[in-house]
Amino acid sequence: MINFHPTGNCPIRDVLSRLGDKWSMLVLVTLHTNGTMRFSDIHRAIEDISQRMLTVTLRTLEADGLVERKVYAEVPPRVEYCLTDTGLSLIPHIQGLVDWALKNMVQIIDHRNA
Repeated sequence: MINFHPTGNCPIRDVLSRLGDKWSMLVLVTLHTNGTMRFSDIHRAIEDISQRMLTVTLRTLEADGLVERKVYAEVPPRVEYCLTDTGLSLIPHIQGLVDWALKNMVQIIDHRNA
């Protein structure tokens, strides 16, 4: 039996706490679908995310090495975001979850309303 203790280095807890929030997977899927994007384009693509939450989410994904941020020395400055190789390697797993959710959404909603 494997125990998942709340102390120490538990990869499952650590990774899921970073990816299991409301926005991280949406940002990753958005970047995968659209390729390299500017902040404002991501914000338009995910209409209901606040600018602050998008900033926090992008910083977290960047700190985890899933998203790369490129700043161009222009006036005004241009900043673009894209998936790293590690971020790209996560997409098939997220896509599996998305596919499962789409396949089972009606049944899940029916159970919630029962």
